[in-house]
Amino acid sequence: MGINSENEIEANLQIGPTSEGMVRLYVEGGGVEIPMDFEPDEAEEIAEEIRAAAARARAVATKGGKGGKSKR
Repeated sequence: MGINSENEIEANLQIGPTSEGMVRLYVEGGGVEIPMDFEPDEAEEIAEEIRAAAARARAVATKGGKGGKSKR
C-alpha cells in the first residue's frame, strides 16, 4: 500500500506531550495500537512536513485534481 492507495481502514490519531517531555503520536485502529514518541525538535520537523504536504495537496485540489474541490 502506498501513499496514493485508497483504503477503507479507519483509525484514531491522538497527539500530545508525554510526562517524559516527548511528543507522542498515538495511532489506534483495526486492533492495532502504535505509540510513536519524538523529541520536540523532531515533532516540529514532522509538523513542517505536514504543513508542506497540505500546501502541495491544496495546490493539486485547486487545479481540479483528485482529492479536493476545484476553485472556480
